[in-house]
Amino acid sequence: MPTQLCDSLWRASSPAAPVLTALEGRLEVDVVIVGGGFTGLSAALHMAKLGMSVAVVEAQEVGFGGSGRNVGLANAGLWLEPNQLDASIGAEAGSVLYNALAAAPEYVYGLIDEYGIQCEATRNGTLHAGVGKAGLAQLERRYEQLTLRGAPVQLLDAAEAQSRIGSDKFNSALFDPRAGTIQPLAYARGLAEAALKEGAKLFEFSPVDKIEPTSGGWAIYTTSGEVHAEKVILATNAYSEYGVKEQARKFVPIFYSQLASKPLSDAQLASILPNKEGVWDTCTVMSSFRLDQQGRLVFGGMGGEGNILSNWASQRVTELFPILSKVKWDYCWTGKIAYSEDHLPHCQQLQNGLFSVAGYSGRGIGPGTVVGAELAQWFAGQRESLSIPTTLLRDIPFRELKRMFYEVGARTYHLGQQSHALS
Repeated sequence: MPTQLCDSLWRASSPAAPVLTALEGRLEVDVVIVGGGFTGLSAALHMAKLGMSVAVVEAQEVGFGGSGRNVGLANAGLWLEPNQLDASIGAEAGSVLYNALAAAPEYVYGLIDEYGIQCEATRNGTLHAGVGKAGLAQLERRYEQLTLRGAPVQLLDAAEAQSRIGSDKFNSALFDPRAGTIQPLAYARGLAEAALKEGAKLFEFSPVDKIEPTSGGWAIYTTSGEVHAEKVILATNAYSEYGVKEQARKFVPIFYSQLASKPLSDAQLASILPNKEGVWDTCTVMSSFRLDQQGRLVFGGMGGEGNILSNWASQRVTELFPILSKVKWDYCWTGKIAYSEDHLPHCQQLQNGLFSVAGYSGRGIGPGTVVGAELAQWFAGQRESLSIPTTLLRDIPFRELKRMFYEVGARTYHLGQQSHALS
């Protein structure tokens, strides 16, 4: 069992957050952003840099939601295979979106360097690890499609994949040298510091009570203050509890939990991810693992927190890495992912001047950062459109049933894997 259940490693190891206050009184700006995650903070940073007055209103703390609970894989592209992307939105739009997000890691690490963000930035690539015949076939498809688009990816055979990962349970891996890992909460806090440096205003513990149109745009009301702006960006993603609940109906929230071990020994680190790549697998109920800079193994899987998940994680890690026969977890935490029906992020203009951005489907670091920068350029008239779709999304029918289906499926899978190990 974790010794600090539901306590995040990222909170324990992140540099201090900027000192912010709750919104009080009346404020007028060009743009107000609801949500202090990757998208909202990136948008605020870039808008302020372009001379716009901008305020971020966060219900909890900066990075409280999915951004600060992230796995920390700064990947290129999307979950969808490139051909699936083209089939979904058309080849021309697919090419625009693919190219924008293929360059996302470069943009993220560029911001980290520019603003000196201390977030354990490690750019040694990522490995998409193949499991079974279906997993190998998926990676072969992705490799073919990505290389046709100029991506510098490598398809590793079983021997090379097992050597790079430190486990004999994988038959292949797709290596992407463009990507890497970061400490996600530290990155979010670093974006906040950068936004403040450029002149943005940030407010914490200011949940939105209501949003109303005005003669000059929009008014955002919190318990103790209000912000008036020409434009509003709702950037709450899967955390739409305050003032923007209607947007939650557009996406299915999926829980993803992670556990972090005690620091591994030198002998263990010599064999497990010796090159420090981040890894996720091709299983239907996906899991991920990586190291932090203290040598802790961070292991995650779909589903909520609790004994079932931690027991499965312990058993699965022992299967993958026999050298960790008695793994001890120091931290366990859970975040929410917003899955759209097409697995693509969207920017919807709900009404004139009122925008909603969400649906990263678990891949928010690069896309969130890039979309935030694009929103700033779009509002400043420096670009004609965004790379992501701007179509209005319908409410997802039976949303709660679908959430329960994913949750029960993940729980059943975890229990089944434990039973299989004991049989």
